[in-house]
Amino acid sequence: MIKIAFPDNSVREYEKGIKALDVAKSISEGLARNVVGAVFNGKTIGLQNTLNEDGNIRFVKFEDKEGKEIFWHTSSHIMADAIKRLWPSAKLAIGPAIENGFYYDIDLEYRLTHEDLEKIEAEMKKIVKEGYELERFELPREEAIKYMEEEQEPYKVELIQDLPEDAVISFYKHGDFVDLCAGPHLINTKKPKAFKLLSVAGAYWRGNENNKMLQRIYGISFEKAKDLEDYLKMLEEAKKRDHRKLGRELELFFMAEEGPGFPFFLPKGVEVKNELMKYWREVHKKAGYVEIESPIILNRQLWETSGHWYNYRENMYTVVIDEEDYAIKPMNCPGGIIAYKSSMHSYKDFPLRMAEVGRVHRHELSGALHGLMRVRAFTQDDAHIFMLPEQIKDEIKGVAKLIDEMYSTFGFTYHVELSTRPEKFLGEIEDWDMAEAALKAALEELGLDFIINEGDGAFYGPKIDFHLKDCLGRTWQCGTIQLDYQLPQRFQLEYVGSDGQKHRPIMIHRVAFGSIERFLGILIEQYAGAFPTWLAPVQVKILPISDKFLDYAERIKAELDALNIKAELDSRAEKIGYKIREAQMEKVPYMFIVGEKEEQNNNVSVRERQKGDVGSMSLEEISKIILVKIKNRENDSPQLV
Repeated sequence: MIKIAFPDNSVREYEKGIKALDVAKSISEGLARNVVGAVFNGKTIGLQNTLNEDGNIRFVKFEDKEGKEIFWHTSSHIMADAIKRLWPSAKLAIGPAIENGFYYDIDLEYRLTHEDLEKIEAEMKKIVKEGYELERFELPREEAIKYMEEEQEPYKVELIQDLPEDAVISFYKHGDFVDLCAGPHLINTKKPKAFKLLSVAGAYWRGNENNKMLQRIYGISFEKAKDLEDYLKMLEEAKKRDHRKLGRELELFFMAEEGPGFPFFLPKGVEVKNELMKYWREVHKKAGYVEIESPIILNRQLWETSGHWYNYRENMYTVVIDEEDYAIKPMNCPGGIIAYKSSMHSYKDFPLRMAEVGRVHRHELSGALHGLMRVRAFTQDDAHIFMLPEQIKDEIKGVAKLIDEMYSTFGFTYHVELSTRPEKFLGEIEDWDMAEAALKAALEELGLDFIINEGDGAFYGPKIDFHLKDCLGRTWQCGTIQLDYQLPQRFQLEYVGSDGQKHRPIMIHRVAFGSIERFLGILIEQYAGAFPTWLAPVQVKILPISDKFLDYAERIKAELDALNIKAELDSRAEKIGYKIREAQMEKVPYMFIVGEKEEQNNNVSVRERQKGDVGSMSLEEISKIILVKIKNRENDSPQLV
């Protein structure tokens, strides 16, 4: 017999080898119908998996992260089966679940079109209707290689060959379709009834541009047709909000062939960035941070000491100066450490919160570049906190509160993930265990719900990640808090303690925006380009009805300039209706229309972006309204839904 513990702390006994599905049925038939998998002793499993030891179990539905992964992974197998039925010569590579859906990479001489996606969907519907059970079986490594060679699947053979000699290889079978796979999967192919294949893109095998280009088919699936319909509507809305399209239309930024992955910011984009940084500096000054600036290029010895040269080398740009290797920094941390080491510190200096808005460069494959969301050069709003061991919890809590304050300003909600020790890591396991325990304790004291993300920490320490949720329900990983025992040791950092002896400080790495460029991209899509008044690059557009009122319009602009309200004057010889439409397209928060009546009464006719015409007002009256919105950083964008 084995003992199984449930989330409510109840414990039941079962026969060894019982299926997870039967455990669910023992609780209720309704539960068994609604769940798609389980997490047993921290590992996600399928309902067909057997339980052979004591442990904790938590059943998951589609709504859960683990449930979506199981559901979408099975959907990728269904899609691969459909492709093989239609094009038997297709060679299968990999087909994982991803953040929003799934994909499968295939090697096929025939170039797939949008019409072909509809054919694949029709074949997938047949497979779902046929309702095959998903069965797992294992083979020794050599037999697995032979089996895949017979099936003429060279990519699968390569994957197996990379596994250890003594590895037992698992496969999943439904109907006549068999795929190399670790799982887990749904019980059968019946559940993914609502699905849509979204696009085809090129993808290098294993992400290596020296390998063959494969065809990657992206898809999404749900349990209910209504959920798919809602998702597709969201995608349509997301297209309208695409920051790359709006970036050009609103003259914020653009990408040029001369610098792929290196964005060019135009004056209006710089205005928004500067306003973001003004806010950032206010928040950090209030929270007791000091600001530093470190060089963009530092020598190889520094990066060897930090561990980046050996653990992050493929993502770094390097250069030779005076016959010595240097690297353009991919991270600000080592520069912050050198700044710390520039003078001796006492325990009385702690916590020492050193912030840096630093430019970093990372090599990304061209296929991974995506507007401002994935670039090769970006600005990180870093900070490094040096502290005593007993200050860890309070500092982590302080950073979490600061990040919460900043995200709330922009109308974001978020969820938190705690990422633990990865396979490649620096230092001793004992230090990692202490660091992970400290992060967990801080989150629990704050009352923040969090998800454990096993093995996804940085190579030098565990981390807390903040995932923003925008108005369309999409999530973006931005803020992070990383607790680090390793770099203080590697760089031999010291402080003088209360006992007069030298000790080693503890270090926190943290960002709030993450990448300023990426955060701006997220904001463009969050607001559909209609920034709140305080953040808008142009807050007021002055529209004279004709040239006769240009002098009056210029006096208004001069008064707005004196109040630091960002105003533009449209002095073109165009009809007023055209000027209004243009200003609406530019998503300007306020329009001041001026003509004979306004000049005589010394006021302006006000048109708000959201309300339309609001009538005539004195410049003093409307300016006060705008200045209050700017001062309070009101979130008055009409695009928040």
